[in-house]
Order: sequence, then structure tokens, then C-alpha cells
Amino acid sequence: MKVTVVTGLSGAGRSVAAGALEDLGWFVIDNLPVSLVPKVAELATSATANYDRVALVMAGYDGEMAQQVDELRRTLDNVTVIFLEASTKVLVRRYKLTRRRHPLSDGTSLTDAIEEERTRLIAAREAADLVIDTSDLNVHQLRDRLTSAFPDDGLEGTMRVAVSSFGFKHGMPLDVDLVLDCRFLPNPHWEDDLRALSGKDPEVREYVLERELTERFLDRLNGLLDELLPAYADEGKSFLSIAFGCTGGRHRSVAVAESVAAQLKDRGWLPRVSHRDIDR
Repeated sequence: MKVTVVTGLSGAGRSVAAGALEDLGWFVIDNLPVSLVPKVAELATSATANYDRVALVMAGYDGEMAQQVDELRRTLDNVTVIFLEASTKVLVRRYKLTRRRHPLSDGTSLTDAIEEERTRLIAAREAADLVIDTSDLNVHQLRDRLTSAFPDDGLEGTMRVAVSSFGFKHGMPLDVDLVLDCRFLPNPHWEDDLRALSGKDPEVREYVLERELTERFLDRLNGLLDELLPAYADEGKSFLSIAFGCTGGRHRSVAVAESVAAQLKDRGWLPRVSHRDIDR
């Protein structure tokens, strides 16, 4: 039995996550009150249970959720918690577009209600195995993130690794574990014949990767990751995300992310690779 708990800020995409997991074959219980988590766990582990993957999608506004998740983890062996969040600016815009009422908006402004909920969910966020910031994700991109988190690859119990690239001028990603800055490397943007290409093109990859500075950087980084990834896995971490940034997120960070992902694959990991700003 595998159980996934999906929670997070109102408006951050819990309903989209519920639909995505249902499409993946999970038995989804949406809008589950926190108080019913123990009963669901009891039913899930009963001899008559017909489901091997159950997703519990719920909101929580106090420390009760963290307590119930801890109890769930003591009861079941395979529990994953996903926390969805977004910036206050983005959540305000989403609520204004949908004209929905925030659950904590009685007698206060929408911004204050969002910040109050964010404060109340600190414990739930800290209990999460995977935090996804949906500020810059559309519905399809969020579905892709969740699909990649639960691939049907027979690697149950293996830590998932995500490698990504981004551009600092478009903002740093808020939902990654390790961030590495690649702006010290020579920039292909200043080469007229390379500017329109990306870090996935051979010409740019050669320009970035076949330099002594880059080779030393990658050699030391790969040695560090050889130490870190098994240690994270031994500590029970289910997901590890590594992001590489450059100025625009189109050249250097893309080339380095692709190279690191290939090295990780050679070492037995199966990283998911994405490039947030490659088309900007």
C-alpha cells in the first residue's frame, strides 16, 4: 500500500493534483478532513482493501495535520507528503480570476488571509517530502511534475532525483534542495552564432563544457554528488531536486544540467531533467 498526502496553500493547485493522481491510477479522496485521516488509514490497511495506491488531498490550518501525518507514517511503510505553495502575488491573482472566497478571508483582506494560512501551514510544509512551488506552473506543467514524481518504473523505495535549469533574471526557484550558480562560466550569449541556440545544442554544449574551468567544476561537483545522494537516500529522503542557474536560463545552466543528469544516470540514478526558462 502506497499513500500520498497532498496538501498546501489554498489556490496552489490541490484540485489539479488530485486529477493528475487519479489519471495515474491512484484512488483519490479529495477534500478529506484532517480528523478522518486515522479512519482512512485503518480502512486502507484492512484485509478487505482493494487499493494499492491511495491519495489523500486535504487542507489543514493547524498543527493537527502534522500530527496526523506522523501517525500515518507510523502506521504505514510507504507514505509520501506533497506540499503545494505559490507566491502571495500569484495566489491573489488566481483568487481574483476565479472570484472564489479564501477559506480564511472572513473580516480580513485576501492578502492577510493568504499570509495567515501560510503561517498556519508551516508545520505541514516541514513534514513534506516534496514541496512544489506552482507560481510559474500552468495546469499541464503541474501535472507533468506530479507524473514525473511517480513514474511507473519499478523503482519503489528509490530516491527520485530532479535536475533543472533556470535563469536568475526570471527569479530563483523556491522548491529545490540544492542550487548552483553557473554564471562564472563563459557566456555563449555574447557569441553571435550561439545566441539563438540553447544549451541542448551541440555547439553551445561544446562552448560551455569543453573548457578547463567547466571540467574542473563538473569533476568536483560529481564527486560531491556521489557523497551526497546516497547520504540523502539513507536518511529516508524521497525526492532530491538540484537546480543550476545562469543569467537567462538558456545556455550555461542548460548545458551543465544535461551533463550532470547524464553523469547521474551513469551512476545508477534516473534523474528527471527540466529547463524552466529555456524558451524565454
